[in-house]
Amino acid sequence: MRSGNTAAFRFYAELNDFLPLERRQQTLCYRFNGHPGIKDPIEAFGVPHTEVALIIVNGQPVGFGYQLQANDRVSVYPFFTSLDIATLPPLRAPIPSEPRFILDVNLGKLAKFMRLLGFDSLYCNHYHDPDIVKIAVNEQRIVLTRDRRLLYAKQIQHGYWVRAVHVESQVKEVAQRYNLCQSAHPFVRCIVCNGMLAPVDKTAILDRLEPKTKLYYQRFRRCLHCQRIYWEGSHLEHIRRRFADVLNTDKVSIFQTGNLN
Repeated sequence: MRSGNTAAFRFYAELNDFLPLERRQQTLCYRFNGHPGIKDPIEAFGVPHTEVALIIVNGQPVGFGYQLQANDRVSVYPFFTSLDIATLPPLRAPIPSEPRFILDVNLGKLAKFMRLLGFDSLYCNHYHDPDIVKIAVNEQRIVLTRDRRLLYAKQIQHGYWVRAVHVESQVKEVAQRYNLCQSAHPFVRCIVCNGMLAPVDKTAILDRLEPKTKLYYQRFRRCLHCQRIYWEGSHLEHIRRRFADVLNTDKVSIFQTGNLN
């Protein structure tokens, strides 16, 4: 059956990343019957709902519950740090003040560095998409993924498609998207299992330390979950330089992990 109605859509800024090159930065025609929810045509164009911060229809902000009408003109915006939308109708529940994350199988290195910066970040290379969706919903976690299709799951409220390939750029990208720079607390989590670290007396772990580690290091932490040992390492300045624009370096006290099982 031929579609009888049309609406005009325009996607702004990085939302164009989800569109084919020939359809970016222009008004797009959407043909439809009935009155579909606004989320359906947005995702039909290839834009996950989790990437959308603001929808304007005929000059008025609307939520995902809005039903599309013939001849509507729709503007769809991503998250802008400089755009104040606090007084507009929210599209979803707010992100918790201490955001927690779950990462897909493509982002193992990013998970490690998110933990290094102190952010609660679940990762397992055996997670399947339904597992990630279930955990994200049950634990109110933000989904980070390199697979945009995962973000089409309607149960997910908060998620982000990571554009960058290299881990340093990924960290900076996520930190900027979720305004994390001021809330980073480096080296309080185990980079392997995501558990919390706690100070441990050197005498309690002497039998697990290599001779040079015993000689040159005095301060140690132990993961409360997997019992891995961490100590202050020589790569402090390297990490500081690597993430200088993410870390508040006044807070940094780096701990290096060894293969101590």
